[in-house]
Amino acid sequence: MTRRDRERHRHSHSRPAPVAPAPTAAASKPGLAAQPDAERAVDDAHDGVTLGALVRELLACSWNQAREAIARGKVSLDGKVVTDSALRLSRGQIVALARAAPRADRADTMLESSVVRYVDEQIVVVDKPSGLSTVPYDEGERGTLVDRLQSWLHRKRGAGANAPLFVVHRIDKDTSGLVVFGRTWLAKRHLAGLFRAHAIERRYLAIVCGRPARDRFTVDSVLLEDRGDGLRGSARKVHPGVGKRAITHIEVLARLDRASLVCCQLETGRTHQIRIHLAESGHPLIGERVYGREIERPIERDRAMLHARELGFTHPADVERVVRFTAEVPSDFKETLDALGGDSSMY
Repeated sequence: MTRRDRERHRHSHSRPAPVAPAPTAAASKPGLAAQPDAERAVDDAHDGVTLGALVRELLACSWNQAREAIARGKVSLDGKVVTDSALRLSRGQIVALARAAPRADRADTMLESSVVRYVDEQIVVVDKPSGLSTVPYDEGERGTLVDRLQSWLHRKRGAGANAPLFVVHRIDKDTSGLVVFGRTWLAKRHLAGLFRAHAIERRYLAIVCGRPARDRFTVDSVLLEDRGDGLRGSARKVHPGVGKRAITHIEVLARLDRASLVCCQLETGRTHQIRIHLAESGHPLIGERVYGREIERPIERDRAMLHARELGFTHPADVERVVRFTAEVPSDFKETLDALGGDSSMY
């Protein structure tokens, strides 16, 4: 061994091993950000843009991936976790990304028996509470409706309850109300076919801003994943093969104090369809944080006031048999209606 080699060998053994940084207090406190992997100060060029747009640029990813990262609590603004991708930014704010941050919506995994409205060998119908995802949006997400329902079936129904649940539709995390799952391949094929043929009865109750001029109207548009600002919306010009047709029938049930109670019947079932159609008609949902943000709200709420009230379809085991379900209106919806001068007789 040469003198240079001996010297190199001696110094390599004398160096202390690298020490991992201790976790900070901020990472363990709810609402505070974990150590960031990347961060960006909002400059003049990005003043006024949405959080989703800046995160998309920061990650060099799709709009959907940016929105999901924000919704999962991976993004902070000035040191505090935010989950609103449509939030407008101001110059000087600091946006940070922490991929290892805990999910913002950790919850227990128990499902109350009262929300399971119907169960047999073919189907399960559940009255989903608001604030609960129907299905996982990433590989690590736990505690979704499908997870909790699987656990409930295992506890209540015994043998055979570990068979997979088949997802044939879903409703938004903040939306409350009825969801049906298939329990067999037969049920999955039957229900999926009904949804494709628009042969499912689906009615939603919604509390919206303003007072629509017409008692009944239909919104028929082509919905795009990105209307140009990172949000879903209707196409201004229709091009063959671009977007998906969406049809919502809307009936005003009652006009309230600067708001209205409406019933929405879906003819198609696109992502955010009701929310987009109501906002684009000038009457966004009370509590809506993404669409129609420029319209003044008569009252603020923690979630969009949308409830999947009625669900009807032919049963997979007997196509002559039509089953229909109605979900009780949740307490926060009732309280909002009462605050605006309405009551339960209106629905």
